[in-house]
Amino acid sequence: MYKIGNARSAALIVAIFSIIVMPALAEEAGVVNSGDTAWVLVSAALVMLMTPAVGLFYGGMVRKKNVLAIIMQSFIILAIISIQWVLFGYSLAFGHDTGRGLIGGLEWLGLNGVGAAPNPDYAATIPASVFMIFQAMFAIITPALITGSFADRMKFSTMMVFSVLWATLVYDPVAHWVWGVGGWIRTLGALDFAGGTVVHITAGISAFAAAIIIGKRLGYGSEDMAPHNVPMTIIGGVLLWFGWFGFNAGSALAANGLAANAFIVTNTAAAAAALTWTFVSWTHGGKPNAVGIVTGGVAGLVAITPGSGFVGVVPAIIIGIGAGIFCYFAMHLRSKRTSIDDSLDVMACHGVGGIWGALATGIFASVAINTAGADGLIYGNPGLVVKQMIAIVAVLAYSFVMTAIILKVLDATMGLRVKDEHEVEGLDVSQHGEKAYL
Repeated sequence: MYKIGNARSAALIVAIFSIIVMPALAEEAGVVNSGDTAWVLVSAALVMLMTPAVGLFYGGMVRKKNVLAIIMQSFIILAIISIQWVLFGYSLAFGHDTGRGLIGGLEWLGLNGVGAAPNPDYAATIPASVFMIFQAMFAIITPALITGSFADRMKFSTMMVFSVLWATLVYDPVAHWVWGVGGWIRTLGALDFAGGTVVHITAGISAFAAAIIIGKRLGYGSEDMAPHNVPMTIIGGVLLWFGWFGFNAGSALAANGLAANAFIVTNTAAAAAALTWTFVSWTHGGKPNAVGIVTGGVAGLVAITPGSGFVGVVPAIIIGIGAGIFCYFAMHLRSKRTSIDDSLDVMACHGVGGIWGALATGIFASVAINTAGADGLIYGNPGLVVKQMIAIVAVLAYSFVMTAIILKVLDATMGLRVKDEHEVEGLDVSQHGEKAYL
């Protein structure tokens, strides 16, 4: 009996050790965890789906003569940036800092040294290659977001070159600032869990610069430019909501409680924003517009992105409500009070939503949610709001100026706009020789 009891005790100790102690030791040692790896790979696939979803979301909102063109822009960006990222983009964003926290080096050129072993600087329990491909999907979707600002009028060839230059000169440096080891915004202590500044503020303000420099669509303000296929936009919005769970919850880089929190607050903020937009548009505009309601949900997803790994459910509701209000009125003011033709209101949705989300992270962040973060204003740390504001202003200024420079150079060399007769004919036929509908 004594021996049997000892055997049972030993078996129990071994079981406890294997369940609790071994995973902790493995994580500390940088050993690959299959569950974490599987989750991040699935999340990468979810985020990949978001780029064609952007094409559908935008495609329904343009006129039918331009629907293939804008969907194709998202698709070709998926191909272009996939190559740019593995060749040098990943190294610029996440490589060893070259000094002053501005840009990474080129030691991972062509993914040299990026393989099955984890990189403990970024994710200790998944292969470095998995972290790389997850981050690739963020780099891909960001320039695709910008295409909504110059819908119906930009040359396809110029758009392709612009996407590579923008990813290299805007996205990669800002990603390094915010997420790269040694990046100056990361060192400052500003927080961005899944891309509020890196993705949405850069895309939003760059879209605003593009709309100003490229100019208005022919007939803007005098012709009917209403969405041609609202169900397509709704489908795109639903796919974005679905993919955003990978975007935010996948940014935990592990299948754990932090991922669960990010998943829950993402859904909650999107719901709160969609409901808020519904009631605001109902009151202000007279009817609850379907495109607006879906856009409200996307605005909520944008706003919760930077704080999804730092805030709880109640702050997520507040963030969603704020997104529904701020983004709605930003869109309304742009169309009613300015002559800027940001065709699909990328700045109002992504720029304003990203700014609000970054500020809200400074207000509501809590170490009770994520010990790797910081407490925000309501938990006695107003300094985090200041850091968030510094990050916001720096990213806004850099992205706007650099985007303007890129566009001016391209305008002088390749030309930005299609010919007037091609714009009237529609980009589907003039740029691609196809029609979406017979």
